[in-house]
Amino acid sequence: MQTVDVLVVGAGLAGLSTARLLARRGLNVMVVDRRRSLSAGVRTTGIFVRRTLDDFDLPGHLLGPGVRDVLLYPPSRRSPIRLTSDRDEFRVADMAAVYEHARRAAESAGARVLLGVRYTGSSSGLVRLERTSRAEGVDGVDGVVGVVGVEVMGVRFVVGADGARSRVARDLGLDVNRRFLVGAEIVHAVAPGSGVPAFHCVLDPRVAPGYLGWVVDDGRHAHVGVAGEPGAMRAGVRRLLDAFAADAPGRATPVGPVERRGGPIPVGGVLRRLACPDGLLVGDAAGAVSPLTAGGLDPCLRMSELAASVIADHLRTGDREVLKRYDGAALRARFRGRLLLRRLSAGIRSPVAAEAAVTVLRTRPGRALAARILFGDGSFPELEPRLAAGVGTVRRP
Repeated sequence: MQTVDVLVVGAGLAGLSTARLLARRGLNVMVVDRRRSLSAGVRTTGIFVRRTLDDFDLPGHLLGPGVRDVLLYPPSRRSPIRLTSDRDEFRVADMAAVYEHARRAAESAGARVLLGVRYTGSSSGLVRLERTSRAEGVDGVDGVVGVVGVEVMGVRFVVGADGARSRVARDLGLDVNRRFLVGAEIVHAVAPGSGVPAFHCVLDPRVAPGYLGWVVDDGRHAHVGVAGEPGAMRAGVRRLLDAFAADAPGRATPVGPVERRGGPIPVGGVLRRLACPDGLLVGDAAGAVSPLTAGGLDPCLRMSELAASVIADHLRTGDREVLKRYDGAALRARFRGRLLLRRLSAGIRSPVAAEAAVTVLRTRPGRALAARILFGDGSFPELEPRLAAGVGTVRRP
């Protein structure tokens, strides 16, 4: 029977970053993902914020031009509030290429990455994997054709990087996400020089109840999306997206094919119980998403570094007390303000309320609050010292 030190379930940015850092520490690491291609089923817009760009060594050639302007619209779409930074605040990544870059970095560090392999359960140091045959499904998501092989593997530790509805979390008896937004977007190329890169945000409960609609145009690609509270999106997220995209402000004419993305976004904050002696959670599986902005790329990188440090120390010493460093309850305490704002924003369910909210944001204190949320450095708390070198690691002075 094959054995590994660490099995990472999920080859997204969180899983691949964690695997690379663990492999660099000399551990025998394997990553499995049910997808046969990392370009299939991309679920994130791919917006990296300035704090992440400043702190981590990301592949610049895979990032779009910098975005400094944010426009906030009421439901009427009239007279948007324009906020302009003197620095590049956002860059939108080609996430399929970022995942491939992260995969190569993990493999260069010594981790093995297996695609087309599905995790189906774990118990008492054993995991069950199924190698699958797949065909292209709807909107680029793999459709399962059948199981072509089953393997039971011995593992010392399992990392759940398997998304917002984590199977690993349930198998390990850890906390699971219970509060979600559901989102969808379309992505397409735009003609070069078609406009100044900008981030358009529309507060309109008719198409995005409890959250917002957005257009991010960095001069190369446009991302047009909506997200909202699942129970309130009775018309269906795809229909609401199409309605919003028909006249979305700032949307340039598509050039070439249009890609569709979508999926659940956990916004309940970092989960309290993230680790046990047999495994832990990272990325969306850990609820590592800003409750207010729903951004998850910065949190996934920061928590992956902490997770790798904790796992390596735990496996080296056998000391379960080390796992207390990976304490979701302590992290949640730093999110109280944003969790409160999430509850308040979720309560904006009528166009009249949304117009009133934008009116408040037009005031000097309101603009200051909006700028702090959009341009500030506090989207995710600082964690423990980081590990060295490669995609998603901290830059050294």
